[in-house]
Amino acid sequence: MSELDNKIYSKIVILGKKADNYLKFNQFNFAIKFYVEALTLLPEPITDWEASTWILTSIGDAYFNLGNFERARQALIDVMHCPNAIGNPFIHLRLGQVQFELGHMERAQDELVRAYLIEGEEIFKEDDPKYLNFIKWFIKQT
Repeated sequence: MSELDNKIYSKIVILGKKADNYLKFNQFNFAIKFYVEALTLLPEPITDWEASTWILTSIGDAYFNLGNFERARQALIDVMHCPNAIGNPFIHLRLGQVQFELGHMERAQDELVRAYLIEGEEIFKEDDPKYLNFIKWFIKQT
């Protein structure tokens, strides 16, 4: 895998830090703006770059926190084509939560079980207990 040009990488890191600062104050729309700007700096195909993994994950997470589950779902589905996304428990958790909120229960179950199998209950600790309860219910049924 190729490495990003240092100038591009530095710009992406700066934009990511700006976005992260907005997240601290729950200013998700501003954070998304900077993440998207960082994403546009990546050469095509963007899915070849490790930076796309954390940028798209952050976009999906921000949209999730805004309650815009469809936009979150799209970003999190896109990130699954990026390096090291499959098997990342947080990405599976967030995608499962989004699928749950959109009523796609089989898809939610699949992603949430993946997160659970990788990290256990701990990964659900900071989120609404309904997601963990859903997985526990599902596991009892099987």
